[in-house]
Amino acid sequence: MNSIILLIILGFIGWFWFDTLHSQERAKVICKQVCKNLHLQLLDDTIVLVRLRLRRNSRGRLTVQRTFQFEFFDGERQRGIVIMRGIALEILEMPGYMDRIISPV
Repeated sequence: MNSIILLIILGFIGWFWFDTLHSQERAKVICKQVCKNLHLQLLDDTIVLVRLRLRRNSRGRLTVQRTFQFEFFDGERQRGIVIMRGIALEILEMPGYMDRIISPV
C-alpha cells in the first residue's frame, strides 16, 4: 500500500516537473518572438520562474498559473514578465513597450 502511494506521489512530481519545463519553453518562445518583432534582444536567452499559483480557467477547472521573469535589452537592461496558464499565454508585460497584453485563457 505504501509503495502505491509513493509511486503516485513520484508520478505527480514527475508530471509537474515536465509540465513546468514545457510551460517555460513555450514562454521562452513567446518572449523571443516578441523581442524579435520589437527589435529587442532577449538577454541571457533565459526566463526564470518566480511564482506558482492554482487558478480556475474559463471552464472552472483548476490549472497551474506560472509567472516567469525575463530581461531584454533596448540600450539598457529592462525586465518583463510573462504569465502562463498551463502552456497558454495569459499576460505579457514589457514596460515601455507593452504595458499589458492579456490573452483569453
